[in-house]
Amino acid sequence: MGFFEKLKSGLTKTRESISEQMNSVFSVFVRVDEELFESLEEALIMADIGVESTEYIIETLRENVKQKHITDGTVVKEELKNIISDILSSQDSAVDVSTKPAVILVIGVNGVGKTTSIGKIASHYRAQGKKVMLAAADTFRAAAIDQLDVWAQRSGSDIIKHMENSDPAAVVFDACAAAKARNADILICDTAGRLHNKKNLMAELAKINRVIERELPESSRETLLVLDASTGQNAVSQAKLFGETTDITGIVLTKLDGTAKGGIVISLAKEQNLPVKFVGVGEGVDDLQEFNPLDFAGALFDEE
Repeated sequence: MGFFEKLKSGLTKTRESISEQMNSVFSVFVRVDEELFESLEEALIMADIGVESTEYIIETLRENVKQKHITDGTVVKEELKNIISDILSSQDSAVDVSTKPAVILVIGVNGVGKTTSIGKIASHYRAQGKKVMLAAADTFRAAAIDQLDVWAQRSGSDIIKHMENSDPAAVVFDACAAAKARNADILICDTAGRLHNKKNLMAELAKINRVIERELPESSRETLLVLDASTGQNAVSQAKLFGETTDITGIVLTKLDGTAKGGIVISLAKEQNLPVKFVGVGEGVDDLQEFNPLDFAGALFDEE
């Protein structure tokens, strides 16, 4: 099964949630009127697209219907798909690994699949023939260091690690030096995921960023936030909170295959101005892939 097929299959619950809501609306309303828009608004909110994004979509839809003199429900549905595709395509979902060693800093609360995502991202780039190095800078949990070590072996990546509770910035410092010395293409840094102590986290990330800026000033940089799609609008709140502690360049969205809440991709793009850069639609190593907005929109509305 190709990744598009996996994506389509992974989005089944989300698609059913959105399609079911939509189809029930379009089957009831023959005329394109205010009542139709109100029912669509409710349907989109129910599909976890978020209030702010939904309001924008419905307002844009109203204007388009008026300007184009649309009277057919089927055409309204097409317009709706196009508006959602445009929102998803408005963000740059490409991962910048152009200047080596490219640095990908990975953040996120514990339990969202952060370390596993790092392992899968490492495998993704190793499959492209790139030399990958991992930095175990989540020194807060011994399990995180051990888990990352397993992924380093599994993906054939180098790893830089210190003892538990050592300074995360010191790990990143050593990893930057090793990445230069060993001519690595990509350096992926794990970080501690303790959002409840925002002040400490902010200071820690700021220190890590200073180290990277000083040691690898020419490198491409990404700060990716890992979110669990199944937590729905809670994931959008996490993005907002993390955005207050550091500059996020994109999202890694895990566990899309087990949820009907994939509509949050639209909320993240519209409300937080954050592109999704990787999506996970299964347990397998190759079930985490770079995000393609058009493929996602296609898979979201494919009703076959």
